[in-house]
Amino acid sequence: MSEKVAFVTGASSGIGQAAAIELKKQGFTVYAGARRTERMEVLRVQGIKVLSLDVTDDASVSAAVALIEQDAGRLDVLVNNAGYGSYGSVEEVPLEEGRRQFDVNVFGVMRLTQLVIPLMRRQGAGRIINVTSMGGKIATPFGAWYHGTKFALEGMSDALRVELKPFGIDVVVIEPGAIKTEWGGIAADHLLETSGQGVYATAARKFAATLTSGMAHTRASDPSVIAAPILAAATARRPKARYVAGFGARPILVLRRILPDRAFDAVVVRGLG
Repeated sequence: MSEKVAFVTGASSGIGQAAAIELKKQGFTVYAGARRTERMEVLRVQGIKVLSLDVTDDASVSAAVALIEQDAGRLDVLVNNAGYGSYGSVEEVPLEEGRRQFDVNVFGVMRLTQLVIPLMRRQGAGRIINVTSMGGKIATPFGAWYHGTKFALEGMSDALRVELKPFGIDVVVIEPGAIKTEWGGIAADHLLETSGQGVYATAARKFAATLTSGMAHTRASDPSVIAAPILAAATARRPKARYVAGFGARPILVLRRILPDRAFDAVVVRGLG
C-alpha cells in the first residue's frame, strides 16, 4: 500500500503542529498549512511539507489542494485545525469581526472540505477531522461569536458524516478542553480591545485575566494530548464520531448534559471566579 497522505491546517503552532509531527512519526506523508510559514521550520526539518495557507482566501485554499493532488496523487486525512477565538460582548463586537470569526472558523473549514471531498470520493475512502472545542457544546460570557462558530461546526460535521458515509469517507470531531496554546492570549487581547472599557469593563477584565492566568496555563494540557486522538481518528479502522480530550473537557461536558441551563450558568460564573 502506498504511504498515506495527511493535510493539517493551522500547523504553525499548538495542536496543528503537534498533530503534524505525530502523523509524520506514524508514517504519513504530511502537508502542513498555515499563514505564518516562517514559524514552521521545526516541521520542515522533520520532512513535513510546509504550505502557505490562508483559509479565508479561496485562491490559497484551492492552490494548496491542487498542489497536494498533483504532488501526492491522493489525500487520506484532512485535519481542519485552523481557527482563533474572538471575544467581546455581543453588543460591542463589530459585525465585521463577527463575520471574520465565521469566515476563519466555519467557512474556511467548509471550503477546504468541499475541495477535498471529490478526491476522497474518487479514492473511495478518506478521513475529515474537524477540531472544534468543548466550546462547541458549552458557552462562556463574551464568547458568543467564537462559540457560535464551534456550535456551527459541530452541527455541520454531524450532517456531513451522514452525507459522506456511502462514499467511504469518515467525518470525525475532536473536542479539546483547555490546551497550552496561544489561543487564550489572543482571545484575551480581543476581549480587552473590544470590551475592556465601558459598561462591560469589570467583567471583561476579570475574564481576560482568567484566560491568561498562570493557574489556567498550569492546568491546561499540552497540545500533544490532542494530537493523540487526532492520530487515533486518522488511523482507526472504525473511528469514533467524537473524541474528547484535554483539561476539564470530560467533566465539564458531563455537567452540561446533566444540569439544567440556569444551574450550568451558575457553574460557569463560579468557574470564572
